[in-house]
Amino acid sequence: MLEALFVAGRDNSNAAVMFHTAIGERLGVGMTEEKALDLLQRLGPLTAGELSKHTGLAPASVSGLIDRLEGKWLVRRTRDPKDRRRVIVEVNHEQLAGGAEIFAPFVAGLTELYSSYSDEQLETILDFLDRATAIQRTCTAELTSSQ
Repeated sequence: MLEALFVAGRDNSNAAVMFHTAIGERLGVGMTEEKALDLLQRLGPLTAGELSKHTGLAPASVSGLIDRLEGKWLVRRTRDPKDRRRVIVEVNHEQLAGGAEIFAPFVAGLTELYSSYSDEQLETILDFLDRATAIQRTCTAELTSSQ
């Protein structure tokens, strides 16, 4: 069973990487940029430091990431109205208009899949995903801090 879980996890990870690579190609960005856009869309405007924390990427990597996204007009840097010394990165929603259509079949498929599980089973799946994500973030931070 443990071997089957490791294989299934790797298959799921590979499928996710390939899916997000295809999404990135549609948007004209790399997978890392696509996932940063996802974070900004879900969490709202963030500072570079907050992006670094959420991605596990080194601050220098995040600066380059923001530069690339800004160069494609997908994000913009703005001053924090409460603290003018802080710079916030926000999504340029006009540039991403229509992007939700790309995800519609995936969201529909997951919605159908989720409906086939009981609430108790969904709680177990959610717990697994949250804990596995935390492990992956820790490992990402360790890999990027040793560079």
